[in-house]
This record gives sequence, C-alpha cells and structure tokens, in this order.
Amino acid sequence: MKSQDIRKAYLDFFKSKDHLIVPSAPIVLKDDPTLMFNNSGMAQFKEFFLGNGTPKSPRIADTQKCLRVSGKHNDLEDVGFDTYHHTMFEMLGNWSFGDYFKKEALAWAWEFLTEVLKLDKDRLYVSVFEGNPAENVPFDQEAFDIWKQYVSEDRIILGNKKDNFWEMGDQGPCGPCSEIHIDLRTDAERAAVSGRDLVNADHPQVVEIWNNVFMEFNRKADGSLEKLPAQHVDTGMGFERLCMAMQNVTSNYDTDVFTPLIAKVEEITGLKYTSNEVKNISEEQNKTNIAIRVIVDHVRAVAFAIADGQLPSNTGAGYVIRRILRRAIRYGFTFLGTKEPFINKLVEVLANQMGEFFPEIKSQQQLVTNVIREEEASFLRTLEQGLQLLDKVVAETAGKEVSGEKVFELYDTFGFPKDLTALILKEKGYSFNETEFESELQKQKARSRAASEVTTDDWKVLIEGNVETFVGYDQTENNVKITRIRKVDSKKDGVLYQIVLDATPFYPEGGGQVGDKGTLVSANETIEIIDTKKENNLILHFAKQLPENVEAGFVAKVNTDLRTSTSKNHSATHLMHLALRTILGTHVEQKGSLVNPNYLRFDFSHFSKVTDEELRQVEASVNAQIEAQLQLVEHRNIPIKEALEKGAMALFGEKYGDNVRMIEFGDSKELCGGIHVKNSADIWHFKIVSEGAVAAGIRRIEAITGDAVKDFYKNQESTLAEIKEVLKNPQDTMKAVVALQDDNAKLKKQIEQLLKEKAKNLKGELVSQIQEINGVKFLATQVDLNPEGAKDLAYELGNNETNLFLVLATAEEGKPMLTCYVSKELVASKNLNAGQVVRELGKYIQGGGGGQPFFATAGGKNVDGIKEALEKAVEFVK
Repeated sequence: MKSQDIRKAYLDFFKSKDHLIVPSAPIVLKDDPTLMFNNSGMAQFKEFFLGNGTPKSPRIADTQKCLRVSGKHNDLEDVGFDTYHHTMFEMLGNWSFGDYFKKEALAWAWEFLTEVLKLDKDRLYVSVFEGNPAENVPFDQEAFDIWKQYVSEDRIILGNKKDNFWEMGDQGPCGPCSEIHIDLRTDAERAAVSGRDLVNADHPQVVEIWNNVFMEFNRKADGSLEKLPAQHVDTGMGFERLCMAMQNVTSNYDTDVFTPLIAKVEEITGLKYTSNEVKNISEEQNKTNIAIRVIVDHVRAVAFAIADGQLPSNTGAGYVIRRILRRAIRYGFTFLGTKEPFINKLVEVLANQMGEFFPEIKSQQQLVTNVIREEEASFLRTLEQGLQLLDKVVAETAGKEVSGEKVFELYDTFGFPKDLTALILKEKGYSFNETEFESELQKQKARSRAASEVTTDDWKVLIEGNVETFVGYDQTENNVKITRIRKVDSKKDGVLYQIVLDATPFYPEGGGQVGDKGTLVSANETIEIIDTKKENNLILHFAKQLPENVEAGFVAKVNTDLRTSTSKNHSATHLMHLALRTILGTHVEQKGSLVNPNYLRFDFSHFSKVTDEELRQVEASVNAQIEAQLQLVEHRNIPIKEALEKGAMALFGEKYGDNVRMIEFGDSKELCGGIHVKNSADIWHFKIVSEGAVAAGIRRIEAITGDAVKDFYKNQESTLAEIKEVLKNPQDTMKAVVALQDDNAKLKKQIEQLLKEKAKNLKGELVSQIQEINGVKFLATQVDLNPEGAKDLAYELGNNETNLFLVLATAEEGKPMLTCYVSKELVASKNLNAGQVVRELGKYIQGGGGGQPFFATAGGKNVDGIKEALEKAVEFVK
C-alpha cells in the first residue's frame, strides 16, 4: 500500500467506528505556553483531558503533524544515524473522552492491524504495565486479560514505568499504556533470536508501532497520583513506521514517505543513497547515507513549521527551526559537497507528495522555498566566516591541540558545529580539547536550565464544577469570584500567582494581542493583575500576591487606558491588512503580528521592498477607512463555513473551531478573537513608522495610532523648531539645509585634497626613515592622517619600494587604527602575512581586524597602545 492509502485506511476504519475525523492542528503551538511545538497527537486535546473543555465528539480520530526537537521529547541527535527516528513525524491517533476504554481500544487496534492491513500476527508482540507498588499503581490485569483473547501469553510482555506508563509532564493526566510492537527481521533472524527479547531494546527492525494510553490518573505536584473523574483513551501510531511494516522494508527511509525526496537529493548531488537492505557498505557510503537521511527528514520539519507560521529566527521556536535547517545544510556541506543552496529545491517534491492531505504545504510552497533558500545562503556565508575564524584560531595555537573554549566560542557565537571543526582541524593535522568543549557546553546548559526553571503547585480549587467564562467583549468591569489559584515559581519572574475567575472581563494574550492588565478590588484590598494569558482553555490572571481572603467577592477592573490604545492598534491592523492586499496584491498574507498599547507590528508575505510610494498609499488607504467612520460589525459564534462564505480571511497556522468570531470594518473581514474599537473613527489617525525585511519573502511594518501619532507629530514639530533655531531661523528651512550640505561637500573635497598633499610631503620624510633588517625594508611609525590617507600613503610607498614591510598607525578623533602593507615578494619569500600581523598587533590597541596577505587594517579602542604595537612590529622581521 502507498502511504496515502495507509493514512486513508486508518481514518476510514475509525470513521466506521463512529469517530469524528478532525484535521491536524498546526505543528507550531500558539495557545499553549508549556509547549513550543505539537510533540504528540494528544497535545491539541489537553484541555479535554484536564476537564477544561468539551470536545465536539466523545470519539475523535486524526493524523497529527508532530515535532520532537526540544525539551523532554528530543530525537534530533538520533536522526540520520538510525533508520526510525525523526524530527517531524505523523502520529495517527484515535481518542475517547470518557467514552470507550481498554476493551474497545485494544480490540480495534488488533482488528485494524491484522484484518484491515493484514499484518502477520506472528510478527506482533504486545506489552502491558507491570505495576508499581511504590506509587500504589497495580499490574494492568484488565489489559492483560483482553490481550489473551488475541495472542498467546508468551507474546504479552510486562513493561516497567519507563516503557509502559505515559505522562503528559511532571504534572497532569497520566496512566498505564499498552503497546504493539512488530518484528520486521528475516525468518532466519527470527528463528535465531526471539523478537520478544528485542522489544524496547532499540533494535531497528523490532519497533513499536502503536501505543494505547489509558488516562486514569492525575499526577500532582508532590508526585502522588489521584484518579481522574473520567477515563480517557489516547492512542498514537507512528505513521512512518507503519508504512515501513506495510511496504515490506526495514527502514522508514525506504518507504515512499521519503524515497521521492531522496531521489531529488541524488539528482542534485550526483551521489547515490543505498537502501537499508544493502549490507557491508563502505564508511564513505555510510556517511553519505546519514547526510541524505538528515536532509530529507529535516526539510519536512522546517517546511511544515514555516507553512504553519514559524519563521527561522534567533530566539525561541524560531531558533529551533533555524538549528534544524542548519544541521541539514551542514551535513550537505560536509558530506555531500554542496556549497550552494539546494535544500529549498526539495520543497516542490514535498508539496506534491503531501499537499493533498496537508493543503498548507501546497498553498505556502513559494514562501517556504524562498525562506529556506535565504537561510541556506546566509548559513553558507556563516560557514565561510567560520572557516576564516578557524584559520585565525589555528594560527594563534601553540602546538597541535586547539583550545576547547575557542571551539565552543565558534559553536556558540557563529553556529559552527563541533564535528565540522574536528574534521577541518584533522585535515590540518590538529585536534581540539574535547573535555574543555564539553565543560563549556555543560555550563551553558546549566545557565539555560536555571533561567527556565519553573516550579508549579497544584491548582487549589475554590469553587468545584465552575465553568469559567470571558465577558470582556462587552464589559471592562465585572463582579467576580475566584474559582481556583496556584503558585508558580520561576528563576526568570520569581514567585507569581495564577488566578482563575468565574466571569472575567480580562482579555488573555492571543492572536498577537497582549493580555489585559488591571486590578481585582474587594472591600478591603486591591490586587494588581500584571498580565493575562490562556493555558489549556483556562484564562490565567497573573499577580504578585494573593488576596488575604480568596473567597471574597471582587470587582475585576481592566485598565481601560491600555485596553483602548490596544484596541485602536488591533483594528488598524485589520484595516492595514486590507490596504496591503489592495495595493500590493492578494498574495499578501499575515505571517505574524504584535498588538500592544504602544504600537502595532505586522509581518506579511511579499517578495520585494515596499516602496515609499506604496507605503504612502497604504497609509492613505487606512486613514480613508478611519475617516469613513466604519462601524464595527461583529459576528460571534458563527459556523466557520458561514464566516468563510461571507468573505472572512482565515490565517494559516491558526487553529479554528467549528464556530468562530468574525470582525468586519467595511470591506475588511477577518476571523479574530481580539478586542476592537466600535467605530474606525475611534482610531483617530494611522502612521507607519518603519518597514523592513524579516526573512526571505516576509516584510514587517510597524505603525502607531491615536495618542501615539499625536506624540509623534509633536516630536516632529519640536525637532523642526530646533533645526530652525540652529540655522538662525531662515525663511526657507529646506533651502538652508541644502545649502549647508553643499558647503559641507565642498569642504570635504578641499580637506581630501589637503590630506593628499600632506601625504605626498610625508612620503619623502618616511622614505628616509626606512631601515633594512634581514633583507627587509622596515618602517613602523605613527602618522597624522585619517585611515584613508594612511592607506593611500601605504600604497604610494609600496609602489616605490621593493621588499617593504610597513606598519602605519593613526589616531583620528581618538580612534586608533593600524595599517599594514607587505610587498608581495615578501609574502612568499619571508612568509609574512599582513592579516596575521594586524591581528597580533591589534591586541595592543584592544581591537582586531584583518585583510589580505599584502594589505590589512585593524581598529581598536586604546590609543595608548599604539606605541607598544609599533615597537612589537619589528619582531616580525628580526
């Protein structure tokens, strides 16, 4: 069966068992601060397991895009070296929310694998939880008895807590699990060693394909377990591994999930990939295979993340995506000889292969291709830069072992991989101190852990069974009761308290809009709310202290000044989105936004710089919509299909429910959960303050509205008044500035001419100061010129003198600069290198630099070091 047919068979089977089939949630999570990425099939259903929401059906099935590259679930370093770990993978899942339990889940798993897919029963093994007396969790007798109906007892394996007890995290829903493993070895291998002995032993052909998790318990902060009010089933099946079993191969990479991508890499590089069936391959071929596996795996992760709205960057989730892509680029660079961007060429293959089931990869194909191409070009330049820095490190190393600290600096600052450094050093006859490197790496990890360490207490529920609601679209004040509280202690923010209210007017951060701030006021005290966020369908109000009486009645008051300014910026964002699509074209799509009280930031797809004229048109369009006094039209809780039929824009990478909120201002129609003005005239005025690139094909506009625009124009007026005063209040300020610029240009030319004449005069004086040392004409002196003049003078002297080694120092405006010139004949005969000279002498002026072997410069901060630098210069020729 082809992979597309296997996926369809699974979903059709569970549809026949009355499961609602739902689409995959985005791979990038935007509404769960506890996770960067969707790392399992159950992540999008956490709120239902926690009892904070109601699913649209008690039975659901799907295939979920997952990414495991950070935190507890991190498979990145295994990818490529084995044949079954991946960064991105699909997890087929069927879910029961308080409906069926072990009997049905296990029966259907067996039916699908053995009757629908017709996998060989003799190759299948199952496992059940052996129990844990220390935690008072018994042996899973129920699952064991169910399995005895389908398999002999010698095929039922008892698993420990590590293998057969699944937990969402340190706290939260958890329970025993029952796995199904398949033995894909040859008949001869199976006869020699029982598959039973290889289950959970990391054997590449004896692998888990299905995990049935029975959510029965809640793990509390103190480690104890309590029974959940309802029992749930959370199952996950590795799609790629299932394809391996169904296509009769022994590697995920030999399935049609990966073979089209591998074929494209072979076409681009001219190198061949060998199937896992081929044995006794050479070490060189093995390295090629690993590199190709890394690349075809990583391009899937990166492409789907970008399609879901996560651009590569230097922080957070964006840094993880950049790191995955750079790992792929580096493997191509080192082992496939690819010195030009090529991974972007795989996106078309991926889109054709998976676009039918995951339409986002098809619709965002051009953007994904452009972003990956630009990232490749950038990192290849970084690799070249790293090679130059490595040359410098080698030149400064005494002996044949490079400092591990220096190698870590290359890795940490420039993203230069350790193993690539080791390879290059080996070619040069060097090694590096791995102990020092690991020590620095561990220090960094310890700092990172310390910065992100968070301790969360259990929820203290004050009002049982309460359904918390949001009333903030209509009210900024409301009488409330606290329903639950918990303490959170982090290295970053210290001790904070999360408070949940029964009916809050506070808007939680989401859709680019920041969370509300305000107060909780009782008869006796006022508690400041410093932020509002949403987690697992709960609205969390953050405070530095709890009320003395948490059971009292309170008035929740939103800071309306901040709320009003934020709403103006949010509504202006919608109006600007429409203006951009009207003026630049309908290819423009929102790729990110930030809306706070001070300004708005909007990222959008567009493949060239927005011209000044286009920006003026966008501004004019938005302000025309403001002046038109467009009334807000709000559709709450309408079916998403109806909203789309009305012309609403849905954004890729966002998770929408069956019912949505639609916001209209004239022709602007968007799905949005944020806070808006009642009439566009409330925005007052819109002003763009900057436009620039964020990534390939992504532009960013920052703009202001309302009072911020008034302040902007006041500052402009004040600045103009100051300029006029400096210019002695001319009648025509512009004419006066132009005249000043003209005068300045004339004076610059005069100064340049004077300096050239000065350098000519100086040249005669310096020729007489040249000494001959060991057959080298040597001069090191300070000159009263600017750096450009020193450069001209150096070349003048070099053209007149052979065998010249020259170091000139300047100190214009207190900034020391060293200029080194080496005659080309000396570069070869005396092994003199101007770049190395200035790097060494630059230390004395607290700086550095570089250049070519015959000419280089170094700038610094310490003028007093010039004397010593010039004195040390002679040592290069002595």
